[in-house]
Amino acid sequence: MSSFHRFRKAIVILVIVLTMTIGWLFTTEMMVQAQSRPIAYITVDGRQLFEVSEAGQFSAENRVADANLILREAVRSPDGVKVEIVETNQLPVILVNNRHLLTVTQEDTPTGRTKQEQAKIWVQRITEAVAQGQAERRLNYFWRAILLVILSVLGAIALHLLLGWVWRYWLRRLVPRGVNHPETGAQPKGIELILQLTLVIVRSLLWIGIAIYITDLFPLTREWSRNFATILWMSLTSPVITIGESSYSVINIIIFISLFFGILAIAGTLTNLLRSRVLRLTNVNRGVQESIAIAIHYSLIFIGTVLLLQIWGLDISSLTIVASVFGVAIGFGLQGVAKELVSGFVITFERAIEIGDFVKVGDFMGTVERLNARSTHLRTLDDIVVIVPNSRLLDTEVVNWNHRASASRLVLPVRVAYGGSINTIRTALLEVAQTNADILKKPNPTVWFQGYGEDFLNFQLLVWISKPRKQFQIKSDLYFQIDEIFRQNNIHIPFPQRSLHLRTGSLPLELSPQLENSLSQLSESLITLLKSQLQKDTGNGANNSSMETKNKKSDSD
Repeated sequence: MSSFHRFRKAIVILVIVLTMTIGWLFTTEMMVQAQSRPIAYITVDGRQLFEVSEAGQFSAENRVADANLILREAVRSPDGVKVEIVETNQLPVILVNNRHLLTVTQEDTPTGRTKQEQAKIWVQRITEAVAQGQAERRLNYFWRAILLVILSVLGAIALHLLLGWVWRYWLRRLVPRGVNHPETGAQPKGIELILQLTLVIVRSLLWIGIAIYITDLFPLTREWSRNFATILWMSLTSPVITIGESSYSVINIIIFISLFFGILAIAGTLTNLLRSRVLRLTNVNRGVQESIAIAIHYSLIFIGTVLLLQIWGLDISSLTIVASVFGVAIGFGLQGVAKELVSGFVITFERAIEIGDFVKVGDFMGTVERLNARSTHLRTLDDIVVIVPNSRLLDTEVVNWNHRASASRLVLPVRVAYGGSINTIRTALLEVAQTNADILKKPNPTVWFQGYGEDFLNFQLLVWISKPRKQFQIKSDLYFQIDEIFRQNNIHIPFPQRSLHLRTGSLPLELSPQLENSLSQLSESLITLLKSQLQKDTGNGANNSSMETKNKKSDSD
């Protein structure tokens, strides 16, 4: 992502945060003004004409209840409405069709204005509102309102689709594409979720606003629409939580959460800019860069959260009880998460494992792609990402082929049959190592002769490589080359050899009497059967010879 896109993203997030802050201040001011004095409103078809305060023993609600009823009857009348002012006990009284509507008191009059002037202003508003209400009950206004409904619905549909297009083709471009970017370590999922949630909220507010606007067009539904809007607004602005001397409404809480996520987004954006534009220009290795970036990231979040709480009016010292409860929760329920977080900080600042290292953790072997606060991501040789908890990297043995060195050694055991020259074997193995492009020239490849075996000569080929991730492929290539060069030099691979010695002589056997009797009876039975068979065969032969003699005589006759 270019610097311009990152700068534009930071500006957009900053504008959103400022807008939410101004909205919160405006909402708070309105709540303070509404709670300063009890008031009620004179309305015609749901439109608020002016506010009325309490006067003496009459509350504001009692004063407007009868007045609103009289105005409702007047606006529904097809005849003209007469609104006038009369003096009673030196107080102006407003009459509607000769019915007492309201008495203007000193409490209803602002500073610098007389009661008579205030009464004239109210009479003018009442006259205009009643005339407008009667006009809205005519047929031509109804058809015009239907046309506005159709246009507003079509406009809402177009705006709904436009918001989706803006989210897909503009806002999402502010999010880095790579989830596991090897250089920036960007994490767009959280920001993308915030944007998606914002889109849903804006679309929902759009359709709620359209529904309120449509129902506000018709006199019969306008009062319901405005009552619903008032109830919705009051439910959002009424205090629901009190902390110390401050009370907070639902909308205050929503704005606070939104501002907190804005702080997270700004901290992430600034950290990514620091990674990609500042730290990359230094000669510090990637592990130190990641440690600095993580430290600055969490520092920005901490400072921003403290400032937000201060601006919100919360006393930080009053949160000691919450902090102590949170500490107890960590001690009991969240001890596993706390353990992973502490392990993550230890690994980050110790720099025993860094991004890009090729490590082996238990049964998993792969390249470190990300170092998070809770876990570490390994990409194995099968191109599968394995998420390893940070505590496991501290509790178990970890093999790091890249720790403080760019080269790692491979050991290849080689067994050769007796009869070959040791020097020839050594020369052949060194030639294989020197011709392979993945083997480093320094340190030099080495051949060790470990000794004589039962039926083989035991050698070891030691080579150094700079790409531990390719070690299995390099081993396979070396063994292929070793087999080929051994065949060219008539060097044979040993086969297992075993000698078998046979000794001649009698083998005494002892049989039980029962077994001897059984064997003798069996032999006698077999002899008897053979004799009977021989006799039968002899008789058949004699009969055949007599038949042949008779046949010869008949032939001579």
